[in-house]
Amino acid sequence: MSPEDAEVVALAQRLIRRPSRAGVDDYEPVLDLLEDHLGTRDLPFRRLHDAAGRPVALLVEVAAARPGPWWALDACVDTAPYGDEDAWTFAPDCGDVVDGWLRGRGAADSKLAAAMFCRVAAEVRDRADALRGGLAVLLDADEHTGGFGGARAYLADAAAVRPAGVMIGYPGREEVVVGGRGLWRATIAVHADTGHSGARRTTPGAVSRAALLVRLLEEAELPPAEGDFPLPPKLTVTSCHGGEGFSTVPGLCEVGVDIRTTPAFDARAAQALVGTATAELDRRVPPPRPTTLTQVAEWPPFRLTETEQPAAALLTAATQEGLRVRPKTAGPSNIGNLLAAEGIPATAGFGVHHEGLHALNERAYLPDLPRVHAVYRRAVLNLLT
Repeated sequence: MSPEDAEVVALAQRLIRRPSRAGVDDYEPVLDLLEDHLGTRDLPFRRLHDAAGRPVALLVEVAAARPGPWWALDACVDTAPYGDEDAWTFAPDCGDVVDGWLRGRGAADSKLAAAMFCRVAAEVRDRADALRGGLAVLLDADEHTGGFGGARAYLADAAAVRPAGVMIGYPGREEVVVGGRGLWRATIAVHADTGHSGARRTTPGAVSRAALLVRLLEEAELPPAEGDFPLPPKLTVTSCHGGEGFSTVPGLCEVGVDIRTTPAFDARAAQALVGTATAELDRRVPPPRPTTLTQVAEWPPFRLTETEQPAAALLTAATQEGLRVRPKTAGPSNIGNLLAAEGIPATAGFGVHHEGLHALNERAYLPDLPRVHAVYRRAVLNLLT
């Protein structure tokens, strides 16, 4: 392993040893560590804050000598929770290396990538006189909350140059993720007449009406995959909350629904499908008040072709480094969807082999690091040349 890659691993180990679980840990220790690392390497950085003034990211900005478009690398430095710590076979914050595996929460998603991107920024800085535009590295400390506060703060920052494209450092060496399904989420309020459960009445309560709605939603016909987008839409009922105790007929039950959208079945189609199901519910079992839905989130699907940047640069660099990778459209949504809504093309995954992401015994395979590092370095330099 080269000294540069050894530096990457050492930083990733220190990051893992500073827990930064979303919604659990204070992010200051992990941000302080990154600031110390960047400062000793004379890399320009600044903190980004959300609307409440909380730090949500570090932004590294390396300007080239000549004008041109800026590109961005993005990796999260917050993590998923540990889950059942007693079920891990090693400490979740150990940060050690055993048999070539970097172990601990964040090893795969995505502290190793964050450390690697800091090194790429230094490499760009050292060659800036021959390059055009600039490189931003976003070290996001608010990704695993689902709020994507770091990315949002970056896009809202008037002082930051808007990137021509972004490469997100999610792991996985066999594929470059060039797209993802979008999402449409809503909460549905199902109403009924309330009363005593022992009274003489036959009108179903809100939970019973909600059970019928769940069946109608899950039986709704969704179209197959169409055109150049390889995945079909998908509907999942994700929550159902209503009632209290045993002696009261519930008057309200709330149902959560998550629909993964595609270009051929977009947010408008998702809302229409749910609207049809709620109308059918109210027709079959008339309520005292109409069933209502409240949209919670909407993101568009995205997909880059193999010739669009920055996908082309990453795929080409992987080939030039002797790797056989394929473009992939992901089922889950990610920061790429947020960027797509802003008109910014993105890749959302290429990195080392990994195990236990968001699960027990998370670890990242370090023998992959030199070639993955070389791919990102080559892709970035090609984009800036």
